[in-house]
Amino acid sequence: MKAPVRHIHRVRELALIAAIGSSMLLTALPRAEAQNPQIEEKVAAVKQAAAANKQALAHYGWQEQETISIEGEVKDTKMYQVQMGSGGQPQKTEVSNDPAAHGHEGRLKKHVVAHVTDEYQQYGQQIAALAKQYSPPDPEKLQQAYAQGNVSVNLGGSAGTISLVIKNYVKPNDSMTLVFNEASKAIESVRVATYLTDPSDAVTIAAQFAKIPGGPSHVASTTVDGVSKQLTVATQNSNYQQL
Repeated sequence: MKAPVRHIHRVRELALIAAIGSSMLLTALPRAEAQNPQIEEKVAAVKQAAAANKQALAHYGWQEQETISIEGEVKDTKMYQVQMGSGGQPQKTEVSNDPAAHGHEGRLKKHVVAHVTDEYQQYGQQIAALAKQYSPPDPEKLQQAYAQGNVSVNLGGSAGTISLVIKNYVKPNDSMTLVFNEASKAIESVRVATYLTDPSDAVTIAAQFAKIPGGPSHVASTTVDGVSKQLTVATQNSNYQQL
């Protein structure tokens, strides 16, 4: 009777070992994906380009036009003078503000329009600030996403380009698709699906990049849509000058 008992115990031990091994294998899969040499090479190229551009743009000043629209109607347009601060973040100085004209409305209607504008102003600032966390991409965040196995590569784009699809870049379950031109070693565009504090408050971001003649690449335009409030913040960057 003892032999069958020992056999049962041995079978249980083998089953337990197999279960532990399977668990360890599943746990290791994201790390194995992160170590894919092809992904590592592509991420390294994008990181290098992003870091070089950030450093080069520290020697430039430029103008940024910001337009806020609600349900497609322009409510406010501001112009800023921008340059990189000592901490490597853009520093903006407002140089003009052109609120949408309200015509010959009565005082009450003017007050209501102003109230709506004020109510949405903070929301517009929040989604615009959120967009800055994605575009231009940060080399350190790219490395962190790669190390966590959150980066995949799509090769089916236009000639000479690749797409990096990055999950959990700033917020859990967000998604960023970055199109990179391998020939010119420059980012061409960024598309993001994200949210503010709750996933139901969706925010979409679309950024296009361009190259300064004889200089680095930069974010040429950004469109940020706050879906729940039907509010859009559009920015255009231009007139780049070396300092």
